[in-house]
Amino acid sequence: MSVAAFVVAGWYGALSVVTVAYFGWDKRAAIRKQRRVPERTLHRLEWAGGWPGALVGMRVFRHKRSKPAYRRVLFAVVAVHLLAWGGVAWWIWGRGAFG
Repeated sequence: MSVAAFVVAGWYGALSVVTVAYFGWDKRAAIRKQRRVPERTLHRLEWAGGWPGALVGMRVFRHKRSKPAYRRVLFAVVAVHLLAWGGVAWWIWGRGAFG
């Protein structure tokens, strides 16, 4: 694996850990009726690469699962990331394969 792949994987991994922690913090705050983490902050972490952590956080903490508007944005973020990385993979390995 190339250095760039390790950097990208490390970035996604680190952001995912941070995002899971934010989900846990927000769930704890919700239970205690304390100040919450703004959804905008969670979405920014997802856009930055922490979307795998958001999916894990939703499942582990059973948090944000019943909010359709939140889930729509999260799944749009996931779709954009997957399409973008699919495009990168096609550009690197698949150019000319369809022509």
